[in-house]
Amino acid sequence: MRLVLCAVGQKMPAWADEAYEDFAKRFPPEMRLELKAVKAEPRTTGKSTEQLMAAEAQRLDAACPKGARRVVLDERGERVSSKQLAQRLEAWRGDGRDVAIFIGGPDGLDESIKSRADEKLRLSDLTLPHAFVRVLLAEGLYRAWSVMEGHPYHRE
Repeated sequence: MRLVLCAVGQKMPAWADEAYEDFAKRFPPEMRLELKAVKAEPRTTGKSTEQLMAAEAQRLDAACPKGARRVVLDERGERVSSKQLAQRLEAWRGDGRDVAIFIGGPDGLDESIKSRADEKLRLSDLTLPHAFVRVLLAEGLYRAWSVMEGHPYHRE
């Protein structure tokens, strides 16, 4: 199974890329973490917010593996603990499909992405910079995997 982060924004600070890669490389081959970063629509074009998000949605859809379970990160999504995310990860693994986790751009995700989500999760009650989101999500997924596998990374 692959966990594919479909994210708007290609240029992140070096520290964020390094931290993300550090967690991504820890995953076992049977549960790889991959990043599919798509270009953010330029905010200087005079397009409406809806037009910007629609253009980004097309890119995100193209990056999403066919047949994948679609999980959207959204401020109104379900809040889960590390243990609950581990249970979710176990269920996703049992489903046998890849999992695409969508991270929106500066204005969020287009409704066309949200409406086709199998699940909506909230990473935090805070609004976070996109660089942090990638790192926190990678760490959270790795922590969930470690809980699921009984690995000593997570401690109560």
